[in-house]
Amino acid sequence: MSGGRLEVRLAGSGGQGLITGMRMLFRALALAGRRAAQSQSYEPTSRGGFCFSDLVVADDPADYPLAIRLDMMAALSQIGLDRSLALVKPGGLILVDARLVAEPPPSGFGARVLPMSDRAIALGSARVANVVALGALARLGRLCPPEALEEAVRLETPPKFAALNLAAAREGFALAAETTAAA
Repeated sequence: MSGGRLEVRLAGSGGQGLITGMRMLFRALALAGRRAAQSQSYEPTSRGGFCFSDLVVADDPADYPLAIRLDMMAALSQIGLDRSLALVKPGGLILVDARLVAEPPPSGFGARVLPMSDRAIALGSARVANVVALGALARLGRLCPPEALEEAVRLETPPKFAALNLAAAREGFALAAETTAAA
């Protein structure tokens, strides 16, 4: 990315750790020496309502810090996909959870249906699906080096959950590698 702007969204339902997850990616980008602005929105219901967190990544200071045309997105629920799809650029990268998104996006996008929540459950907690998604998104979108995301996960995670979240990020990296190899 040279002189450009890149817009990224993590979308889903309230309670999925989307805002926390995007803070991790924001920190990873800072550690990698990249500029970014982070924003979020959520419905007033604490669980189940539409929630998202965005990053605008730019080589130069962003003239407008909010996302308006997404280059890539990870959707961890059907409502997250449905309410965000209109903002994704044609050909944009969309990762959707195989178990939580019943209707994947139509053609015209670089859509990949991935077992993100299943991988999180296999690690021992569905609650880390957000971090699995981040790992996959960071690798497939070439957002930051894996080491930067791992360090950000360490810095943004309470110590008692650090090992699980690091395992989830690495699972996301592996999932992305498997997807790339299969393509």
